[in-house]
Amino acid sequence: MKTEEIQPSVTPKLEEPKFGFNSYSERLNSRAAMIGFAAILIIEYTTGKGFLAWLGLL
Repeated sequence: MKTEEIQPSVTPKLEEPKFGFNSYSERLNSRAAMIGFAAILIIEYTTGKGFLAWLGLL
């Protein structure tokens, strides 16, 4: 006797998670990192000091 596999007729629509590693949060994090890196380069160029020296840590 041969059994047939039953396939679902409708694919469920799943929402992306609102937290964790999803594409939106990764894009947002990488854009924030690029802005921060560019800001540090601008600070170092305009002040003539390194970022840690500018903060007074060195």
